Amino acid sequence: MNPYSSIGFIGLGVMGSAMCANLARKSSLPVHVFDTSKEALAEAVASGAQPAESATAVARAADIVFLSLPSIDQVETVCAELARAGERLTTIVDMSTSDVARTRALAKALGERGIALIDAPVARTREAAVKGTLMISVGASDAGFAAVQPLLALMGSDVLHCGPVGNGQTIKILNNMLVFMTVSALSEIITLGRRAGFDGETLFNLLSKGSADSFVLRNHGMKSLVPDSFPEKVFPLVYAIKDAGLALNLAREADFEPHIANYTYDLMCRARDAGFGQNYHPAIVQLVDGRVTPSTNEPD
Repeated sequence: MNPYSSIGFIGLGVMGSAMCANLARKSSLPVHVFDTSKEALAEAVASGAQPAESATAVARAADIVFLSLPSIDQVETVCAELARAGERLTTIVDMSTSDVARTRALAKALGERGIALIDAPVARTREAAVKGTLMISVGASDAGFAAVQPLLALMGSDVLHCGPVGNGQTIKILNNMLVFMTVSALSEIITLGRRAGFDGETLFNLLSKGSADSFVLRNHGMKSLVPDSFPEKVFPLVYAIKDAGLALNLAREADFEPHIANYTYDLMCRARDAGFGQNYHPAIVQLVDGRVTPSTNEPD
């Protein structure tokens, strides 16, 4: 039996808008939405959601609220507003990528007010968000996971219970860091291959037939590095740097010095400083292959 009678969703960005649309279309429950973007709000309404004037209005209308926000800073601010206003609110599900320690501290504070916080960050692409085939790593009690799993399954094909609150964020952060490190490695490989006489498409097609194959090679490599395409509004470098910073925070807390992760983080920061902060994060290849220096975004 579904323990919830009304859903809230706050944060209708690139991923959030698609996830919210799946909830509105598939859940059979009213979905109350809020975002500061009027265009995003209108798009959600077109998908069947009901607009709200504020986060407070969402909290007053829903007993479970999903968040898809840029960082833990916004999550903490919105959760404080929800807790003040949500007379019927029992559960908040943070689908953002957030700091682990601060997520656990927030869960404790909300729990003292009778509100359960579940972390459920998402992985995979915008296309997966549209299709409802995201990977969702969930940090929750057994009972909490059982309650939210049917709703999360409307947005993801792989809904994974990773343990208590904070563990979902840990898995997501490590997943992203591994992707970033792999993109860094692929940037070097495509540079070496091109200088050895291969075009990028032939090189990666051949590598995909052997043990070097991976999702990142076929997705980030073939779809971005090969055509040299790094559009804006597709997981930009500034988002990648934020997530990589969270991974380095985990490393510090574990008293571990991750050399490859540190190098990749530094490379992404240099690419941001060269003017690619809003570009799709595989744009780092332009520093790796020497076309661009950290001091300019103009080719050498």
